[in-house]
Amino acid sequence: MASSGVEYSTASPPSYVAGNDVTDPEKITLGRRGSHIESLTTVNDSDGTHRKLKPRHIQLIGIGGTIGTALYVQIGKGLLQGGPGSLFIAFSLWCAVILAITMSMAEMVTYLPISSPFANNMAIRFAGRYVDEAFGFAAGWNFFIFEAALVPFEVTACNVVIHYWSDIVPAGGIIAIVLVLYALINLLAVKWYGETEFWAALGKVLLIVGLIIFTFIVMVGGNPLHDRFGFRYWYEPGSFAEYYTTGSLGKFMGFMQCLIQASFTIAGPDYVSMAAGEAENPRVVMPKAFNAVFYRLTTFFMLGSLCVGILVPYDDAELTHAFANSEPGAAASPYVVAMNRLGIPILPHIINAMVLTAAFSAGNSYVYCASRSLYGLALEGKAPRFLTKCTGRGVPVYCVLLVLIIALLAFLQVSENAAVVLSWFVSLVTASQLINFSVMCVTYICFHRALKVQGISRDSLPYKGLLQPYAAYFGLFATFIMTFIGGYTVFLPGKWDVPTFLFSYTMIGVCPLLFIGWKVVHKTRFHRPYEVDLRRDVAAVEDYTNKFIPSPPSNVFSKWFNWLFG
Repeated sequence: MASSGVEYSTASPPSYVAGNDVTDPEKITLGRRGSHIESLTTVNDSDGTHRKLKPRHIQLIGIGGTIGTALYVQIGKGLLQGGPGSLFIAFSLWCAVILAITMSMAEMVTYLPISSPFANNMAIRFAGRYVDEAFGFAAGWNFFIFEAALVPFEVTACNVVIHYWSDIVPAGGIIAIVLVLYALINLLAVKWYGETEFWAALGKVLLIVGLIIFTFIVMVGGNPLHDRFGFRYWYEPGSFAEYYTTGSLGKFMGFMQCLIQASFTIAGPDYVSMAAGEAENPRVVMPKAFNAVFYRLTTFFMLGSLCVGILVPYDDAELTHAFANSEPGAAASPYVVAMNRLGIPILPHIINAMVLTAAFSAGNSYVYCASRSLYGLALEGKAPRFLTKCTGRGVPVYCVLLVLIIALLAFLQVSENAAVVLSWFVSLVTASQLINFSVMCVTYICFHRALKVQGISRDSLPYKGLLQPYAAYFGLFATFIMTFIGGYTVFLPGKWDVPTFLFSYTMIGVCPLLFIGWKVVHKTRFHRPYEVDLRRDVAAVEDYTNKFIPSPPSNVFSKWFNWLFG
């Protein structure tokens, strides 16, 4: 997932020579000042990043970072609430929104792939540079909360999946074990993070591809029952489920539930942008990465939503009971429910094991990414200074510990239904993610306006998005509206729930307060288009690009991966 699997150190950074072969693509040293780069060919004390990430790392970081347990775990809830037709349409529609955001981010990141060594979203750095420093401050903290909240979500998912095999181990014990493992990995074994996450991401890709193939085989009769059910469940019980009320309004509300599910499940280009500062030859690699990751992800998410609707009817009793009572196994994956329906004996255990691996890997990635995001905020003076303290291994220890403390929220499921706790975290994360998307769109609109005012032609950019700036306005409108719609069900008669309300709307109130507070204290102002600094760091990026000499693959394995993900 996220960023690059980099390792931070306060040691003096070595020099970087473009074109050298990479034997350890994850090691990066970080200077204490954390300011912008002045040279990409030599690593200085203001930024010690190395551009060592090859296309295979960028591609798998982007794909693996966005495929979490939601694609296997929570997607079943959208099916129950909206039906297969609503689920597929909602996921397809939201992919169009993600395309608009992707084009906006790609244009900014490829123009100025400045280093982002502490895994902070590059859009956050651009937000302060192109819009307002207070805007960047609020966005940075929102992004940290978004990443940190995903940790207890994945821990909760791990507990649900594990209980497929046994109810003997209490939920509290599983949570404690997972959190201890996260602490050990992030504090002691961070140097292996990058390559292990690459393989974990590859495993996620193989899992979803395998499930898509599985769906096709069983729907045409390749199952123990020899039942060629095809799209039967789209006709009986139907394509569109009613939610809360009946008739057309009930079906529309079911569709809205699926759209909310899609806005949580389908992540954007932020995970790709995180790695831009450490990518080899970024002005060549990143445009391809943005395009490839978008198309591959939308394929996975659109086909994944289609598969779920093919395999299980929206009124399936086992799936309904599983989400209502947090039954082990079935609540973890509608694919497992389908395998049980078809009488497939061993495959559910294999799938459950792989989903568990994906959940554990995703949670570990979020611990890493959230801690580095917080570390980056501290380096920029936007978080308490003590958070910049690193261990001898270069690990920001207090940042990691703070993220793990937030992860203790996973213990909520000890006294509550695990499915309910999962829905709480979905609400919190969805709101923060939508705010993050809105930030990207606003930042691009200001970037586009500055380019126009300062006379820089978009035709000269390494990547030129389609229909801009209208695509960015479309993305902003969709994400801004969805931010407020996400928790609308709590206002329906009989649906009021205080935890759901707080998890759905807390960040909507917190972000403006952060923005206003920083603005008042530091007296910042919005950057006028002619004042936006579009030139800083550009010469260094162009110099690096001109001098870059690609290194040949070290072996057949590397050559094959470079061809596949290049």
